[in-house]
Amino acid sequence: MRRYVAIIVALAVAIAMLYCSRDRKRFYTSEGVVWTTEYHITYEASQDLSDSIQLILGNIDISVSPYNKASLITALNENKTRLVDAYIKRLLEASVQIHRESGGAYDPTVMPLVNAWGFGYKSGQMPTRAQLDSILAFVGLDKVALHGDSLSKQDPRVMLDFSSIAKGMACDEIGRMLERNGARNWLVEIGGEVMASGVNKRGTAWQVSVDMPTDEQDGVSHESAMTLALDSGAVATSGNYRKWRMEGGNKVSHIIDPHTGDSRAGTLLSVTVIAGDCMSADAWATACMVMGDSTTRAMMERRSDLGVMTIAADTVTGALVVWSNAPFAQKINSK
Repeated sequence: MRRYVAIIVALAVAIAMLYCSRDRKRFYTSEGVVWTTEYHITYEASQDLSDSIQLILGNIDISVSPYNKASLITALNENKTRLVDAYIKRLLEASVQIHRESGGAYDPTVMPLVNAWGFGYKSGQMPTRAQLDSILAFVGLDKVALHGDSLSKQDPRVMLDFSSIAKGMACDEIGRMLERNGARNWLVEIGGEVMASGVNKRGTAWQVSVDMPTDEQDGVSHESAMTLALDSGAVATSGNYRKWRMEGGNKVSHIIDPHTGDSRAGTLLSVTVIAGDCMSADAWATACMVMGDSTTRAMMERRSDLGVMTIAADTVTGALVVWSNAPFAQKINSK
């Protein structure tokens, strides 16, 4: 009898240890390259979730990547279909809202202009004013509309490019997946766009470094302007100091004004936005770069839902001038 009791006790202990090992969490990392940029993901969980991360990235790629010839967005741009999926619907709805709030500065139909300037997926030469005006005839978010799961265009030449918001959505999607799987402490970073929750391995808020603008285009050199302490929410940075070139003695940037078709290579060098979700932070960073320094400051002084920092060059001395609104300043790590 004692022997059977001992066996039962041993089995109970083994089962308890098995369940405890399943519930025991540790930090995992997942890294790689997607959409020509690196991603780094750290999360505390009871199991490796790399397969789920890859599934999300793959689903978003086949949906909204303009560089993927088999993607749904490519088919929409080539007028081979009018149907949209949940990702495109979500991106378009968010884009419409930010387009309206930014006075049209944010516009995902700007891709033909980006291509014309040679910064998109097609090579281009220095466009003439006549060429830009011709393209502007079919640029504008008011030229597309959603009808349930169907997209209509006023002009078949209208094209959608969600590159300035899709990485942010991917960060949000991965964050939601981690939460569904019991992770509470995690950081997702894709190409500099960051979404975070909880604490790091040391039990403190995640430390997110914001780059100082530089004229080096290789993307190798990184000098930190400041560090943010992030235990929730998202951070995204947009700038014109990496993707640019000289044309006829003038600096040409990949930031394109959808109102005029012109390249925006003014004094504003970078914008960093803190928001509740990474999709919004990503799009607003681009919108602010289009709006410019003074307009961004005036608008963001009045907003409490977005933390914003701008780094601009002084028009006289060329020295870097850093400005931030109150919600952004609250996140700066003072240590």
